[in-house]
Amino acid sequence: MERRNFLQAAGLLTAFGMLPGPGLNAQAPEMPARGFTNPLEPFLLSPLPPLSNKGNMDIRVWVRSDMTGGVYSCVECAVAPLIMGPPPHLHKALDELMFVLEGTASVMVEDEVVEIPAGGWHFRPRNLRHTFWNGSEKPLRFVDMYFNQPFELFLERIFHELTPENGYPRGSEQLKREHDLLTEQYGLVYAPTAFEERQAIMAKYGLK
Repeated sequence: MERRNFLQAAGLLTAFGMLPGPGLNAQAPEMPARGFTNPLEPFLLSPLPPLSNKGNMDIRVWVRSDMTGGVYSCVECAVAPLIMGPPPHLHKALDELMFVLEGTASVMVEDEVVEIPAGGWHFRPRNLRHTFWNGSEKPLRFVDMYFNQPFELFLERIFHELTPENGYPRGSEQLKREHDLLTEQYGLVYAPTAFEERQAIMAKYGLK
């Protein structure tokens, strides 16, 4: 299903609009077609205990892209109190929809910060600079949903494979090299000042 048709069917295109960020290419290429030819099959995902944040942040994949013909995937994310998310960034070819399960998510899009309490939704179209954090003293859990890009594979690689236990020490050249390859493959863009912006947000909100 084409991205526009899918978003129209989901009621997202009308509700949120699909305007590109200023100065950015709205025609960024989609991820290459992955050759889905088999008909889709129904699936059931049984309940699991809430994901642990492990004192920082962790993710668990629920729906994989190859379960939906490449149309949709989602992960559960758990964030400990006062933990900062990634540096501000944008996606060339990915739209995200967040549903907060527990706690309150703080989300920055361009220069605006909003808070999404449990039960709330937040949509972030491609080409808009954004990040998130848990600015409260309570745990945060949310489901992050991805359309027409297998972004769950990126997150699994970052959170569960490129770790010190697997030979990728924090700050190492091999970790930076792998991260750079992944950001290029999945169309992430960081501004030159993204890491300084992240530090400024952490200082402003007392984050770790």
